[in-house]
Amino acid sequence: MELMVLFNALVTRLLFVLHSLIGVWRVTAAKKEPKYWLLALLNLLLCLETGLTLKFKQGRGYKWFSPAIFLYLICTVPSLWLLEIHHGTQYCGNEPGAVQVNISNEDFNQSRDSSHGSEGTDHHIIQTAKVFVNQLSRICETVWTLALHQTFLLLLVVGRWLLPIGVEITRDQLSQLLLMFVGTAADILEFASETLDIEDVRKNYALINAILAVWTWSMLQFPLDLAVQHIGCKPKSTRQIPSLLLCRYSAELWNIGVSLFIQDGPFFIVRSILMGHFGIFNQMLVFFTAKNILVVTLQLYRLAVISLDFHATILQKSRKGEVSCCPCEPYEASTHAASEQDTEMREFVAFPPKEESQAPLEDQ
Repeated sequence: MELMVLFNALVTRLLFVLHSLIGVWRVTAAKKEPKYWLLALLNLLLCLETGLTLKFKQGRGYKWFSPAIFLYLICTVPSLWLLEIHHGTQYCGNEPGAVQVNISNEDFNQSRDSSHGSEGTDHHIIQTAKVFVNQLSRICETVWTLALHQTFLLLLVVGRWLLPIGVEITRDQLSQLLLMFVGTAADILEFASETLDIEDVRKNYALINAILAVWTWSMLQFPLDLAVQHIGCKPKSTRQIPSLLLCRYSAELWNIGVSLFIQDGPFFIVRSILMGHFGIFNQMLVFFTAKNILVVTLQLYRLAVISLDFHATILQKSRKGEVSCCPCEPYEASTHAASEQDTEMREFVAFPPKEESQAPLEDQ
């Protein structure tokens, strides 16, 4: 096992565990109930996945799916749910969005004076850390929740970058995936912060749960890598239109499906309900609703273009007597009589085969 692969696999999962524990700590501090520390037990699943990955995959990733990212979602999402629900009853004494972490000189002087005893420098470091933690605890709860949302999404992107890749995905595909994740994370953060910060939404407990459910549903795209990988197929197995279409445009179709059913589609539905049913209107809500409409329309237009291009390609190949599954795997037509696969392909595209000219009987 390569040393760098092992280092990246362990460090990334350690960052996931630390961030999850910070979220559990904030839930326990907000609820003031120690029983919420039981949420930290979810990290045992991530530890188990780490051991299995190191043993069976030598620290490298899997094809199409990242168990580490999925388990990180399981460990962190419950804490963010509880903080957002609790956030509805919390109000900051400072201005909205203000962060005041003032560690005064008196606090440091007290910690420095107390460290002049037998403990020495080690005791001074411990006392300074305690002062810093106490100051962090004074930060407004809404600011803590927003910071956890932001670091959560950033760590998903950075963690996917640091995690060792498997043999099935290339560096080029990983770079494309990371760029997609950056834009996706920005949209998801905007959806959660913009909708949950509306005062009328905070007064409706059921509406908060619905928004958090859609937010959780949108996060499920991060463990998947299908948006940059093509599904391999063989000419013999492609006898139907859906199979041929999926073979050639698997990555594009997955990208369209994610946008329509996991992200922009659900976001548009939620925002439309807020405006149409609850009568909630503001400038940003209207703007992002229009943006979702535009994205959904463009994705449907892209789907139509792919369908037309696929149909035209099939007809062109059938006229030439060729069978092709993917652009990179052409099927070489034999110089002999038409094979059985060619006959099935012609029947499949409903293109009438060319009638062979029959010679007159007297010429035979």
